Amino acid sequence: MENVLFYFFGGIALLAAISVVAQRRVFYSAMSLVVCLCAVSAEYLLLNAPFIAAVQVIVYAGAIMVLFLFVIMLLDPFSAAVIRDKKKYLSYLAILIGAFALFLLYPVLRSFDLSQTPRGSEIASPGSIHQIGQALFSEYLLPFEVTSVLILIAIIGVVVLARRQS
Repeated sequence: MENVLFYFFGGIALLAAISVVAQRRVFYSAMSLVVCLCAVSAEYLLLNAPFIAAVQVIVYAGAIMVLFLFVIMLLDPFSAAVIRDKKKYLSYLAILIGAFALFLLYPVLRSFDLSQTPRGSEIASPGSIHQIGQALFSEYLLPFEVTSVLILIAIIGVVVLARRQS
C-alpha cells in the first residue's frame, strides 16, 4: 500500500510540474506549483520525514508561494501595457547575464567535492531536527549558500520590475 501511495503522489507531483511549465497563464502555473509542492510533502511523509514535510508545506507551499502570487498580482502581467512593453533584447540580455553568472560560479561548483557529501543512509535519523541542522550547516553549506544567493537575485529582480512599473 505504501508503494502505491508513493507512486500516486509521485505521479501527481510529476503532472503538476509539467503543468507549471505548460500553463500559458502565470497564475495557473503558480497554483500548479503549489500542488506539486504539496505532493512532494506527501512523499516526505511517506519517507518518514515529518519535519521536512511540514517545512515543505509551511515554508514553500505557504509563505513563498503567497509571495509569488503577491508579486504576480503586483506586476499584473495580464495588462496590455506590460505585453506591449516587452522588449526582445531584454531576454537576450538576461541570457547573457545568466551565462556570466554561471561562468563566475563554475570554479566554486567545480571545487566542490561530491565524494565527501554523505548519502541518505549515513544520516542517522532523517527526521531529526538536530541532524538536519548539523548536515545543513556543515556538509551542505555550499548548496545552502548558493540557494540563498539565487533567492536574493530573484528578490532584486522583482524590486527592479516593480519599480519600473510605478
